[in-house]
Amino acid sequence: MPRIVIVMPAYNAARTLERTYADIPHDIVDKIILVDDVSRDETVDIAKQLGLDVIIHSQNRGYGGNQKTCYDAALAAGAEIVVMLHPDYQYDATRIPALIAPIAGGTHDLMLGSRFLGDPRAGGMPVWKFVSNRSLTTVENAAFGMHLSEYHTGLRAYSRALLETIPYQLNSDDFVFDQELIAQVVAAGMASRIGEIAVPTRYFEEASSVGFRRSVIYGLETLQVVARYLLHRRVRRSRKLSARRPD
Repeated sequence: MPRIVIVMPAYNAARTLERTYADIPHDIVDKIILVDDVSRDETVDIAKQLGLDVIIHSQNRGYGGNQKTCYDAALAAGAEIVVMLHPDYQYDATRIPALIAPIAGGTHDLMLGSRFLGDPRAGGMPVWKFVSNRSLTTVENAAFGMHLSEYHTGLRAYSRALLETIPYQLNSDDFVFDQELIAQVVAAGMASRIGEIAVPTRYFEEASSVGFRRSVIYGLETLQVVARYLLHRRVRRSRKLSARRPD
């Protein structure tokens, strides 16, 4: 098996971290790294009690900024496959072996855990989230020439080669980081290396969730990513969407 490192971008995850950790298939995982973004609860204490490798930001860097630290740390730890898992217990971590199998097999470099290959409404997804997710996914599929069921998931796996190819450090420190990263992968000519599997999801009181207002901003930022990608392909190349040059 390749070296597997799980990264958790965390902010106020004390109420759900232990449950998320318990579902991880530890027999195939070499290291778990939690990056705390100045939580105001006991996230760091619980993570240390669980034996996780903990990195603590000195100031809040946002969801995207947190992931940048996650991937830098995973690569420095020698990861060959990096799994990004939200510690909010919304995503079924027992699906990680199926998620990473196509990467370990050499057929894919990015795998997404899709809620929409199943029934997200059965897991409690609000109607407005369902509609906005489907709408944005439809737009992104049209722009990227793909047929994914979901782009907006908190369970993903990356090959080391992919993370060393794309300039993710140039991406936003906000929630739109994920969509910018996918646009970078497509722009690098690696769309055929993206896959997805079905992953059940859970919505409940303790789980973190972006509110309606913040979701509207995220949706507009996602549309800006799509527009930037189309301009990159047809009008003017973007530094952010250009694959990193080998050292």
